[in-house]
Amino acid sequence: MLKKLENKLHKQIPLTNYMQIKIEKIEENRLFTSAPIEPNINDKKTGFAGSLSTLVTISAWSACYLIVEEQLKYKDTMIAVIKSDTSYRTPVTKELYCETTLPSKEEIERLKEKLETKGSGSLRIKSQIIEDEKVCVDFEGIYVIKI
Repeated sequence: MLKKLENKLHKQIPLTNYMQIKIEKIEENRLFTSAPIEPNINDKKTGFAGSLSTLVTISAWSACYLIVEEQLKYKDTMIAVIKSDTSYRTPVTKELYCETTLPSKEEIERLKEKLETKGSGSLRIKSQIIEDEKVCVDFEGIYVIKI
């Protein structure tokens, strides 16, 4: 399931392939993703803000995809970020490592009800890029889902 998602991203969004984004694992209520720093570096030899933003945005989108397409079994849905807020707290100097918090069971149930009754719904997803147990990038996005 995770490898299938990673292949989908690399095929349909070429930037994710160039960035070498990996869908690592799901553990408890978190999705873990990563990318090496080398193709995502800036002139200061730290993580390029555009790459950092892409990783947190794609990671949160991936969480939505896994919930809607794999867990709720809706296929060929439209998932798009409609609003986001990103804070860059400290430079990233090593591998880009992202932790995305998955929605609660209650949030997923509300989404399912909205999809069944209205054909669309939304999820609020949070992602963080963490290095040496320090939050470097904070992200929160609202994703709309249409079936």
